Formats: sequence, C-alpha cells, structure tokens
Amino acid sequence: MVKTGHVHVIRQMTYQPAERPGAAVETMTFGRLRELNDGGTQRADFPVLALVDAGSGSVTVDFLRHPLHERSAVWIPPGAVHRWDDITGVAGHLVLFLPTAPVTPATRDLVASPDLVAHWRVPDADWPFVALARDHLLAETSAPPGNPSAELPRILLSALIARLRPPRSDAGSLPPLFLLFRADVEAHFREHHDAGHYARALGYAPRTLSRAVQQATGRTAKAYLVDRIVLEAKRLLAHDRLTAARCAAALGFPDASSFSVFFRQATGTRPGAWQAEAAVPPPAPGSRRPTAQGPS
Repeated sequence: MVKTGHVHVIRQMTYQPAERPGAAVETMTFGRLRELNDGGTQRADFPVLALVDAGSGSVTVDFLRHPLHERSAVWIPPGAVHRWDDITGVAGHLVLFLPTAPVTPATRDLVASPDLVAHWRVPDADWPFVALARDHLLAETSAPPGNPSAELPRILLSALIARLRPPRSDAGSLPPLFLLFRADVEAHFREHHDAGHYARALGYAPRTLSRAVQQATGRTAKAYLVDRIVLEAKRLLAHDRLTAARCAAALGFPDASSFSVFFRQATGTRPGAWQAEAAVPPPAPGSRRPTAQGPS
C-alpha cells in the first residue's frame, strides 16, 4: 500500500496502491500491520483510520501515547509522526485513503479538520452501525480489480466517517477569529514566528487576537504559535533526524543557535538531547523489517 524510505527505523509513507492502481481507499488488518511493523516511527502523507475489535495495545501520535482497547478508534492525520507501540494482541482494521477520497462536503471538511482527537472509544450504541459500515467498506475494497463499482469504496468511506463522527479536541464553537488565525499559522509558521505579524495580517489588535485564541484554546496567541513550531520541530528531529542547523533552515530561524535557544526555552531540553531521547533503537539482528513495498 505504501512505498517507504528508510532513515534508521523511521519510515516515510507515501500513498501508492500496489494491487489497485488509482484506488483512493485501501484497508488492512492489524495482523498485516504486525507483519510490517518494526516498532519504528512513521510519518504518512495520507490519513489513517483504525478500529479495534478486540485486544489491547497502544499507539503514539505526535509524541502522545494512547491506549488501544476494544471498540476504540484511532485517527492519524497526514504529517503526524506515529508509532504502533504494542499491537500483539490487537484485532481490527485500518483504513488508509487519500484526503480527497470522501465524497460529501461534510466528510471532506471533517477529514481536513486540524482539531480531531487522535483516539476515542466508540459509544456502545454506535458500534453496531460503525462495524456494519466498516464491514461493507471491507467487502468493496476486497472486490476483484476492475470491478465496475470502483467508486463505491469512496462512498462507503464517507458513510463510515459520518457514522464514526470523529470528535474534535475543541469544546463548543470556536471564535471565527481563531479559525482565521489557525489557518494563517498553518500556512506561514515556518516564515513568521511573531504573533504580532498574524494580528496585523488579519487586521486586529494583538490583544483582540490573543483573547480569541485564549477563548478557543486556553493559550495566548504567542503560546499557540510556539507550540505549533515546536511540534513541527519535534517531527523533524524525531522523524527526519535533522540536525539543529537543518531544522533551523526548515523552520525559518536564522541559524542553529537561534533555533536551539528557542527549542530549549519552549521544552526545557536542547534539540540534540530531545532527539536522542526520542530515538527508537534499531531492531535486533534477525528481526523482521518492512520491505520496500509496504502494507497492501
């Protein structure tokens, strides 16, 4: 399902269907994932949705660990660094798809939302409907190649997402100004590290912007911006194994020293020390490693 490029035990995963060229949706079991998983960190350019039928384990998404239990769901957005930590006894399925695969505006907007939680338990009352939607999708994605109903997986993916109703991390309605700020930060945090820049760009006083951000997140605009830059820095350090100098260049800092000071002030740790702590040791000799052609 994916083509992988190795950096130690960390894999970059690109959506590239192996058996069904052009397919926008693919599925796999946790059993298949176990065959390919080497305990390393991964970063995908596509969304991953997982449903656990039985067993327990854990998954780490953007450096936060989440327990896996019966009837739990996992949402991994494109770009998130993640690692399947303990899935030996987990049974269930994963759905991998292009961000543009959902066919309804509502489900496309949901997939594009940056504030979906990474893990939740599906309510008991909803599970029979979710499982049925998932099973129908599994049946269609296992149909013989060239089946005339090739668009059905996209439709059924939309139905599954609509049934799941992935929860958002933000409670209540979000201030429109915060939504504008968040979108602007996502587009420009690598070039602009000053919250005042975003206030000016949006045409608001810095205090007005900060109040809106605090109402939505409990943090100031400056703190929100710092957290976003730090998250990307951690992804680059842990996944791409970049040096402080290369992180500085990728994130718009003038030099490695400036980036290191910023990172240490934000996290209490130097970039190199954090990178060493986040590193996953290579598999033992003779252990199974994924092939160049990944999940299918």
